[in-house]
Amino acid sequence: MNRNLWLLAICQGLFLTNNVTFIAINGLVGLNLAPLGWMATLPVMAYVVGGALSTGLVAHTQRHFGRKTSFQLGLLVAVLSALLCCYAAYSRNFWLLVTATLVAGYYNANAQLYRFAAAELALPSFREKAVSLVMAGGLLGAVAGPNLAAGTRGLTDVPFAGAYLALAGVALLAMALLAFIRFPPPPPQQAHNGGRPLGQIMRQPVFVVAAAASALGYGVMNLLMAATPIAMQVCGLPFSDVAIVLEWHVIGMFAPGFFTGHLIRKFGTLPIMGVGLALNLVCVLIALTGVEFRQFLAALFLLGLGWNFLFTGATTLALTAYRPEEKDKAQGALNFCVFAVLAVSSLASGVLVTTQGWTLLNFGSLLPLALTGLALAWLGLGRRRRRSL
Repeated sequence: MNRNLWLLAICQGLFLTNNVTFIAINGLVGLNLAPLGWMATLPVMAYVVGGALSTGLVAHTQRHFGRKTSFQLGLLVAVLSALLCCYAAYSRNFWLLVTATLVAGYYNANAQLYRFAAAELALPSFREKAVSLVMAGGLLGAVAGPNLAAGTRGLTDVPFAGAYLALAGVALLAMALLAFIRFPPPPPQQAHNGGRPLGQIMRQPVFVVAAAASALGYGVMNLLMAATPIAMQVCGLPFSDVAIVLEWHVIGMFAPGFFTGHLIRKFGTLPIMGVGLALNLVCVLIALTGVEFRQFLAALFLLGLGWNFLFTGATTLALTAYRPEEKDKAQGALNFCVFAVLAVSSLASGVLVTTQGWTLLNFGSLLPLALTGLALAWLGLGRRRRRSL
């Protein structure tokens, strides 16, 4: 871990502080302001839809201005959108809140590339560990996010408006830290040769599986996590319990980052992704046993662990699918797949938990998990067949 990687890991943690706080409060603020109950998670959905819509623009700014300038632009948008969210809460304007979180998606799309930038800040033989360790910086978000939401809930007369102001400060801190990171210059050939067409890159089995596992794994995690604050409130549990559950969920998401890269190098990418899938299935089984605090806590912690193994493995797998001069368009395509599924899961989360309940929501998550398992098996069998020839 060199200085650049440590600073990037902290920026990752501050990004996750933003995301966890958004998840913790946007559904509740939305439930308070929305014209209809099922619209409660529309602000959460808008955040990921904004990310999906921004992937092309982010790829363009990354290619033409470089990592640092593009990341700083994303943080500037984070500051402005957080202030707009605060004003929306004060004015009780639900659609302004949705618009503000839609704009914040540009920051989301930028910061999702931190994990790829980590691989460029380390030697090729250590890039799995670099990706894993920078993602471990999300532990900062695990602790800071829920506590920030809980601690600033009553900071102003309007519930959670203070949290949005605090998030603007978090983004400003990240801008200051990012100024000290030195990113490597883009490959010289990038200006003259964009590499293979995107369609050819995306047709590779390794890209298909990396995109499917990233998108579906993240989608299931988001489906259950976004619904948790609303489900716990419906079950009569206090917000302090919600903060604890989300804190341990995000610890599960990022604490394994200190050793996931080592496990991937030792056992291989697909086996570790398979373990992540199994942990997600156990999470659903626990969630189906009841709606008390301990069930929410255990299920969401395992959901975080499973997401880490799946998403870190998928990111490492994706690194083998493109050449250096193809990274911007390939990473943009990967992130678009993730954001597209996240958008659907965010809307489905609010609709299902408010109309059908927590149990049916968990049953619904089994389908994308099954599709992820089929994708991993397909790639694994294909590799075994090629080795036997």
